Amino acid sequence: MAVVKATNIIKDYMLNGMVVHALRGVSLDFERGDFAAIAGPSGSGKSTFLHLAGCLDTITAGTMNVAGSDLAKLSKKEAALLRRHHIGFIFQAYNLIPVLSCVENVSFPLTLLGVSKKEAQERAEAALMDVGLEDMAKRRPKEMSGGQQQRVAIARALVKEPALILADEPTANLDSRTGKEILELMIRLNKEAETTFIFSTHDTMVMDYARRVVHIRDGQIEHEEIK
Repeated sequence: MAVVKATNIIKDYMLNGMVVHALRGVSLDFERGDFAAIAGPSGSGKSTFLHLAGCLDTITAGTMNVAGSDLAKLSKKEAALLRRHHIGFIFQAYNLIPVLSCVENVSFPLTLLGVSKKEAQERAEAALMDVGLEDMAKRRPKEMSGGQQQRVAIARALVKEPALILADEPTANLDSRTGKEILELMIRLNKEAETTFIFSTHDTMVMDYARRVVHIRDGQIEHEEIK
């Protein structure tokens, strides 16, 4: 069964009194273990698709099933629970909590799930080890480079072992060398855990690493590459 199954998705929203057609009948399926990119210029609809799949926004029309749940049938509480249990997010701005240490940032999603403090700490430390930051567990985000902060964000996304990780322009604030290291790290973790990764990007390096690239423009799919 597909981790994400989108059928004829339409997303409209109002901007300055005008209707903007962000997605115009997009149909896409993503299977377990996919390492895929949705590519396109700014305003193409790629981030909108990720926000819908991540239950951060609602669909205007069409159907979307994520991790076995029909999003249109979920209450706000049910959508929040789906997001909390089954979806990890990696953002270009990292979105770490500044007053928390690395290990506290990583363990935070587990505390929301009711995991004990001891287990959350142990799992967070293991996740930091997976991304090569076990020696920086007590540092706060401001004490780390952009690449290191993105590694913490990846550990935080992975620590609850989600079915799906959504990465919105994850290399946008990184230099090319660091971006390459981050992508290679995510490929390794994708293969080890068979977690589905979906990126939104206009970075050609991300497209080169992805095993599947869906090109989108003006809210519609132009073409798709399978490698």
